[in-house]
Amino acid sequence: MDGMPHDANAPQLRTLLLTDLCDSTALVEKLGDGVAATLFRDHDRLVLELQQRWRGRLIDRSDGLLLLFERPLDGLGFALDYRRGLDALGRAHRVGPLLARAGLHVGEVLIWRNSEEAVNAGAKPVEVEGLAKPFAARLMQLARPGQILLSSVVEPLLRRSARELGERGDALQWRTHGRWLFKGVPEVQEVHEVGEPGLAPLRGPRGDAKARRDIPAWRRPAALAAEVVLATGMVVGGWFMTRPEPAIAFSERDWVVVGDLRNMTGQTVLDDSLEQAFRLSLEQSRYVNVLSELKVRDTLSRMGRPMLALVDREVGSEVAIRDGALGLVLPSVSEVGGQVHVSLELVDPRTRETLFSTSAYGVGMESTLESIDEVTASLRSALGEGSVALSKDSKPLPQVATRSLDALRAYALGQEAYGTGNYVQARDFYKRAISFDPEFALAHIGVMRAYSVLDQQAEGMPYLRKAQELRANLKGRDQVYLDAWVVQLEDPEHAADAWMQMAKMYPDYFPALTNTAFALEVHNSYEQALDFASRAAVKQSEFAQVSMELLGRLRLARGEFDEARRILSSAGDTGTPGMRIWQVAALAAAGDFAAAEKLWPPDDQLKLTYFERVSMYLDEGKWRLARAEADRVHARAGKDAARFRQSHLPLAVALWAMGDADTSKQVLRSAVDAALTAVRQPTSGMDQRDDATLALHAALLAQRMGDPSPAAAVSAALKENDRLASIQPVKSLATVLAARQLILAEKPDEAIASLNAIVDGTEPLQARVALMEAYMAAGEADAALVQARWLAGNRGRAYAEYGCAWCQQGLNVVDARLAERHAAALAAAAGDRGVLDRRLEMTRLPPAQTQ
Repeated sequence: MDGMPHDANAPQLRTLLLTDLCDSTALVEKLGDGVAATLFRDHDRLVLELQQRWRGRLIDRSDGLLLLFERPLDGLGFALDYRRGLDALGRAHRVGPLLARAGLHVGEVLIWRNSEEAVNAGAKPVEVEGLAKPFAARLMQLARPGQILLSSVVEPLLRRSARELGERGDALQWRTHGRWLFKGVPEVQEVHEVGEPGLAPLRGPRGDAKARRDIPAWRRPAALAAEVVLATGMVVGGWFMTRPEPAIAFSERDWVVVGDLRNMTGQTVLDDSLEQAFRLSLEQSRYVNVLSELKVRDTLSRMGRPMLALVDREVGSEVAIRDGALGLVLPSVSEVGGQVHVSLELVDPRTRETLFSTSAYGVGMESTLESIDEVTASLRSALGEGSVALSKDSKPLPQVATRSLDALRAYALGQEAYGTGNYVQARDFYKRAISFDPEFALAHIGVMRAYSVLDQQAEGMPYLRKAQELRANLKGRDQVYLDAWVVQLEDPEHAADAWMQMAKMYPDYFPALTNTAFALEVHNSYEQALDFASRAAVKQSEFAQVSMELLGRLRLARGEFDEARRILSSAGDTGTPGMRIWQVAALAAAGDFAAAEKLWPPDDQLKLTYFERVSMYLDEGKWRLARAEADRVHARAGKDAARFRQSHLPLAVALWAMGDADTSKQVLRSAVDAALTAVRQPTSGMDQRDDATLALHAALLAQRMGDPSPAAAVSAALKENDRLASIQPVKSLATVLAARQLILAEKPDEAIASLNAIVDGTEPLQARVALMEAYMAAGEADAALVQARWLAGNRGRAYAEYGCAWCQQGLNVVDARLAERHAAALAAAAGDRGVLDRRLEMTRLPPAQTQ
């Protein structure tokens, strides 16, 4: 027998070791090609040294290795030394721990040499095939980073021979990980682990589409169903027995951080698309909350790291700990052999250990969205979300979002721009998403929302209508969100109720909280609005900066200048442009005009039209500067119909302050005509309300200058529209308009009664101005003094009151400044009836010019 020639084509029994270097692609991206090349040269030297030491034969090498050994112990020795060598290599190159996963198996393989021509053409010198090779590959893929998994064939051989390694062999730790089913392998396989103390994970392997645990029959659904039939009382118990146990102490509404996608497809343009898809899929859950990407970047900045730093296991864990998230989710996408592999890991931020992993396969990049849905559903289940909730709160990602990865990328960029206050850019990105997929409902909502912030409701309404047509494509939460927007734009009187209802249904959905606060702000319900704005202006919110701007404005309205400035300046350069403008307003309201002027942004940074600088100059008594700024704002607003109409009012106030009453009256008539035309041909209920508010404020100022015709026109228009006349602040301002007419008709007592009926803390500031004048006209100096002091003490509210999108801000500021003079004169001349006449006269004329 010994003399017989060896058959080169016969199977040969060999030990196979397959390894895979973890995160190698990300490592190259992190280090750069040059530094990475040096690292991998050192890696190749390590492999060559260990190959010679343990008598291995290297068959294949890329990110991973395939080696053959004559003895199992040689394969184990290589694996153990390779684990130590990678650790030392990572420390030497200061790249953190380098880890590989490894699978070790013994089986028969076919080995042959390729021809010299094939080798010259790029083929490997030696080829190895046989069932043992994919089996070892399955073990390797199943392993965690740093883990060595063994087949049931090789494990007893190694246990018997491990003593040949001396003390090192005696110290080895062994684990059995149960029975597993491998794809393509008909029989159930036992999986084992071996490793050195402090280096081996010694934890259950990660299942995937090619390997899964063999669950005993008594734990299978059919058996459980039979138990339910036999004993109805076991329903609840059965659910608790079979529900996935969360890997961490995760509770409903706890937070996770989603790390940067490891995109190994080579198509880096897909990064934003697939990351947005992961977020949209996870955000369907009412159980799991996802920390916004903007907040993650803000935390990186506060950690002293670049905002664009890679959010990997280490960095993401730090972010999660700082922001109170219980888990870190690391998604990845790769393309192998025509199949797209989507996977994710759940990492415990405190230990950096992988607690749960799952994956899904599909054919072609178009399969990624379905695969993302599959893996996020598995994660939600693992965290404890019940199957009923999963089915109720989940729709396929291609349905609730889009099948177009380009559209998803554009949408992701729109969300980022919106969250930083770049509303024009956000609008354009959302529109780009729609150009890729006209049926992308969320993008239509995004365009509408951006137009709303830009005060261009007419342009946004067609997108709202299209989103309504596509309502069935939205998940439950987004349907409620869309419905609330419809109420806000069509029936603004009930907007607060609609948003409040949504906030109760989804208490961690921050846009609902912010929009509730804004709807309450419009009604001057500042105390109640503060509660919602404070809950929205938190680190986890995607649009935290937008909410911070609102919160700072509410603090300003309450006269809390220091707190308003602190909030509005907290974001630094990453805040919205509006936060800078409201910092200016807070400084001006506190009387620090020099600091306010210094803080005003350059024109090229202003994407919207703001009235605050006109108001500031009026507040200082710089009439000519106020007039020049008002002219500039009026010209700049020309391309925006709603803002152009509103810009008439600050211009009229500046003209009035300069003493040019005739020109001011002309501007006011133009404002009233334009506003009433828009009221009769509304694009939305919200626009109609704001235009009516503009017309009322313009009529009030004209009335004070002795021109009653605008007031008559506005009153007539409101009589034609009972619904509009009944909503706030239109209703209260109409009362003020009528009260002023009573004052002019020398019926101050009736005016006082009607005004006191609406003074409840939410009244418009102009109601207090009219009440002060009514008391003056009635000869009630003490009561007039109370109102004058109230106005003088509410300078923050004069700036912050919403009114007609702050178009009445300049008028309010002038009246607050006048009130200081009224209060001083009334207090100094207590009991002097003549002062009432003089004070009343001053309310009809601009203050003296003090340029």
